[in-house]
Amino acid sequence: MATDHRGAQGRSAPGAGGLKRVLVTGGNGQLGTELQRFAWPEGWAMVGIDIDQLDLTDRDAIAATVAGGDWTAVISGGAYTAVDKAEDDIVTAWAVNALAPAALAKACREAGIPIVQVSTDYVFDGDKDGAWEPDDAVAPLGVYGASKLGGELAVRTSGARHAIVRTAWVVSAHGNNFVKTMLRVAETRDMLTVVADQHGSPTAAADLAATLATITMRLVDDPAAASGVWHFSNAGATNWAAFATDIFAQSRARGGPSATVEPIPTSGYPTPARRPANSLLSHAALMRDYGITPRPWQAALSDILDELIGKAS
Repeated sequence: MATDHRGAQGRSAPGAGGLKRVLVTGGNGQLGTELQRFAWPEGWAMVGIDIDQLDLTDRDAIAATVAGGDWTAVISGGAYTAVDKAEDDIVTAWAVNALAPAALAKACREAGIPIVQVSTDYVFDGDKDGAWEPDDAVAPLGVYGASKLGGELAVRTSGARHAIVRTAWVVSAHGNNFVKTMLRVAETRDMLTVVADQHGSPTAAADLAATLATITMRLVDDPAAASGVWHFSNAGATNWAAFATDIFAQSRARGGPSATVEPIPTSGYPTPARRPANSLLSHAALMRDYGITPRPWQAALSDILDELIGKAS
């Protein structure tokens, strides 16, 4: 169901304008959940919708939803995220990840409101030595990354004021993600093999939500705010095996499940879709333009495990 989140105080802003209403697609996902939990300032309302309210393959429904909602902005968070399945389900992946943002951005341009598009590290091939900058050359390795890049290009060329925010390795206490998978598997296994040659930074969905809210409110309140592309993840580089090791160390301190991690190469865990070897994202542009400095991923992980297991003793 759609959720109307009315900010920290739950009151409407004074004046004839009333609430500044933000439409969020993908309202039931990790990010959508955290955008609903975020303490929006007084006068702002976040309305999350998901597939049961809006079919992202239906461009007419998208246009009608944006045109008929008296929105102040749109956060396009809904996506086709089954990376391996997308290699065969090409048409649906492109419909949701590219054509839906195109329809949303067109509707936003016509309504005169900004759109914030959530994108991914998968637009890069992973071959760079060092963190990826927003203006680095893109070269997706598979259907998922290519379709998300299509969504970026659609938004950039739509004529709508926009912000495109790329992120990576999103985790939270909700939905399906790496942290919850590791904890679940460790309930029945003492040792796990995890890929160690894919590098990046985990992203707490709550921290991403706060960043998107900040950007959205700036776009609404500051007509001079520039359109563009920014990157957000939590700070600090790691790899999947090291991330798993830290998950288990922090879980163990809380009395939760843990396991021994055996690092393996990507070749030891073949998948239909290729993953970028380097997903590390630079935060320099975000810090410069929005004053947002991401906290370390270890601290963000701690908050997630506090919610899933409880605080460390």
